[in-house]
Amino acid sequence: MKVKKLEGRVFIDKRPRYINERRRVGDAEADFIVSGRSGKGILLTLADRKIRVSFIEQILQVSIKNVHKAFLRVKKRFPELHSFTTDNDLLFRHHKKLEILLGIKIYFCNPYHSWEKGTIENTNKYIRKDIPKGSDISRYSKRCIQRIEEKLNRRFMEVIGHEAPAEALARSRKRKGPRSN
Repeated sequence: MKVKKLEGRVFIDKRPRYINERRRVGDAEADFIVSGRSGKGILLTLADRKIRVSFIEQILQVSIKNVHKAFLRVKKRFPELHSFTTDNDLLFRHHKKLEILLGIKIYFCNPYHSWEKGTIENTNKYIRKDIPKGSDISRYSKRCIQRIEEKLNRRFMEVIGHEAPAEALARSRKRKGPRSN
């Protein structure tokens, strides 16, 4: 991976305190789960840092354009999205365009420091129970991916007060009322 090609990154140490302290819904972490050698496709995974609600988008034709489209689909389902933290994958080469497209801020972990985005790494561990490492992502139906996402968002989590992420999101939306994002 040639990290040098990702110019103009803002690293995690410049992230505002309220993001580090998980004070606001809409500050997320993002990552990719890739197919095994003989497979094709990737999964874009995104998890909110505060309420742990997760989103999964399957991308069969891997390109920066299709990654941007997948993020737009997530933003449509999760208009609360304000920022995300990710690693230095070359699919984020046009991260400045993606920031403008989504109207958000993107932060980057330090190279080879995936633990700096532990929420999504933990989420991916749960996804891997249904889609083992080395799997061909293209062999999973959209419905199967949707069921995995639903399962993630139904699990009760001690870290969010023994609530399920879907419940936490619904409660957050009810408290804020209709949004126009």
